[in-house]
Amino acid sequence: MSVGELTRDSMLSRKGLPVPGRGLEITVPVPSERLQNLVELARTVCGQPVTAINIITDDLQYQVATAGLEPYLCSREDSMCAVGFQSGTSTVLEDASLDPRYSGNPFVDGRQGAIRFYASIPLVSDDGFVLGTLCAGARETGRISDRQRQDLEILAAEVVEALALEHRARELASALAEAQRSNALLAEFAGRISHDLRNPLTSILGYVELSQMVAEDAPDAKIAHYLDVVANSGQRMLSMVEDVLAYATIGGDVRPAPLSLKALVADVAEDLASSLEASGASVDCEELVFSADPVQMRVLLQNLIHNSVSYSRPGASPVIHVTGERTDDGAALRVIDNGKGISEADRGRVLDPLVRLHREDDPPGTGLGLATCARIVAAAGGRLEIGSAPGAGTVVTIHLGSGS
Repeated sequence: MSVGELTRDSMLSRKGLPVPGRGLEITVPVPSERLQNLVELARTVCGQPVTAINIITDDLQYQVATAGLEPYLCSREDSMCAVGFQSGTSTVLEDASLDPRYSGNPFVDGRQGAIRFYASIPLVSDDGFVLGTLCAGARETGRISDRQRQDLEILAAEVVEALALEHRARELASALAEAQRSNALLAEFAGRISHDLRNPLTSILGYVELSQMVAEDAPDAKIAHYLDVVANSGQRMLSMVEDVLAYATIGGDVRPAPLSLKALVADVAEDLASSLEASGASVDCEELVFSADPVQMRVLLQNLIHNSVSYSRPGASPVIHVTGERTDDGAALRVIDNGKGISEADRGRVLDPLVRLHREDDPPGTGLGLATCARIVAAAGGRLEIGSAPGAGTVVTIHLGSGS
């Protein structure tokens, strides 16, 4: 936890308050009920007329809660609490005007106030960072007992905890809002993609059906085979579009089912038949029965195998091995190729959206393929790792959890 996080994010609402001597209005946090209760309790404990919780930044002190006065801002150079708060030790003065550190302060010498009794307890976070102070003051000289001082120090620790809780609540609220916004955008995007792809796919399948009818009158085994491949791939694509739309609109519900790795890779290879054939690529797969979401696993493997073909080494036909094995905590799938590989320095960042390496002879792309794969694996409760294959190439390992 840093002072920046607390000062900027822990308060949920704000209002304009005056800066003494400047005639300015600057936005500062409105105190939460818990902080207000703590500062009121501090006033009762020490028996002084004024108490305040101060956060001190590089250039300002602002009061997030006060009892006995209206909260205000002041510059750090004018702040009494900023004088020694970073030492982490408490300060108690019967008469601040007699202490050379404070006697010339505008809140002591009459320019802004005439404080005499003064107590300041540092607000220290768990990692030792001093955020500000819990302070008490009065226009008359005074004193507090050792017990009162200890109670103020206990209250200061409670103030730090309250600030931390509000900061975490702010983070959770922000994360929830971002997730809701992201889901809404995903649903909108999936709806557009579904609409844009469904119509041409339906048209393609219609013409394929007509072609198959014509092929029955003039049989040609090769043409009939090609039409079957196109029809099967088109049907799977249409099914995938519908499934992606359903996935987005139901909030990303993952639906695991028993899967055959070999059958899944065979479907993907058929979908990618034209690019595999054009590149002279070979794909082999070991069998493993595991549990995962069928749609997402197909998208995952299609992306990885397509990458292996797209990023092959010049002059070397792509050779792709897909393996699977049971592990202590679930299952591990691997896609191994003999392509260009990914340097160790780039293996983390290529999993981020829109990141491309821009190497010589690399094909054009969006930089979303591996990011999509990483997101699919994370949604399944697993993790994705990128390594190097023996000799040359890439190994992408998909670790799936115990439910697989």
